[in-house]
Amino acid sequence: MSAEKATTSEKTAIGVAHSKLILIGEHAVVHGQPAIAIPFPLVGVESIIEYVPGSIKIDSTFYHGPIDSVPASLRGIADSILATLDYLQLPKRDLLIQINSSIPPGKGLGSSASVAIAVVKSLFAYADREHLADEVLELANIAETFAHGAPSGIDTLTITSECPVWFEKEHPTCFIQPNDDFHFIVADSGRVGDTRSAVESVANLFKSAPKKIQQQLDRIGELTYQAKDALEKAGKQVLGKMLDEAQKELEALGVSDAALNRLIYFARQEGALGAKLTGGGNGGCIIALAQNEVHSRQLADKLKKFGAHAVWPFVLKKKN
Repeated sequence: MSAEKATTSEKTAIGVAHSKLILIGEHAVVHGQPAIAIPFPLVGVESIIEYVPGSIKIDSTFYHGPIDSVPASLRGIADSILATLDYLQLPKRDLLIQINSSIPPGKGLGSSASVAIAVVKSLFAYADREHLADEVLELANIAETFAHGAPSGIDTLTITSECPVWFEKEHPTCFIQPNDDFHFIVADSGRVGDTRSAVESVANLFKSAPKKIQQQLDRIGELTYQAKDALEKAGKQVLGKMLDEAQKELEALGVSDAALNRLIYFARQEGALGAKLTGGGNGGCIIALAQNEVHSRQLADKLKKFGAHAVWPFVLKKKN
């Protein structure tokens, strides 16, 4: 699914977006440390807009009805839609917005950001306007702010990228060129996480024990620098160790729960070079680094049999 696709014809327009994963740097990124995120092409969102007279209506898995009555989970998306219509100087009526998503929500895969980006792109296509990346990011971040309070911005950036993103608040974004193929497995714990409450819990810890928590966040930052070096110099063994070390810090911050830990420890036991949670934690998914393609398939199968709710093996490919 191409992250850039947007087409329009006969009062119909389509916008799509892939998903994302945080490889390393969760939580620390909110407090000024770097993080690495990678595009996750196996799941994504398609937004289809049709001209239908009357009020704006949304058709999605979770809700079907007028935009004015959306549930709280879609309020940020609704705000993003209305802001985009204002920006494009389009009337706020006569639209049916159909949202088809294969991204499980609340799993740290950037579901809300992907939906927002796909919808914004489809509105630009409906207006027959080319979109600039900055425009899409700004309008999609309206939804992200509603969903997460004070989002880092890493989700929307990575979802609009085709390669790993090095993200640091108030610094220029860099893109990482991997020097080898890295075989990952993402496994869903089956529990829904709440990024906003997880971010708030770390912020509260920071207030109560600033020195201790700062040391943990700094340590995650150091590991993130080493992980970047491992990606660029094809250090699979080193990258695996960095993932394991980052998981230790995330556990100490209280954002990894028993369901995540169970999958992480099992993946390591079955030969993963490293494994950790991905995203906000306390539910959601883990990411494990396999030894090679064959091991990736075997580990994915074992994780599924072990009880993972869903499993996605995928390759972060070397850039030529």
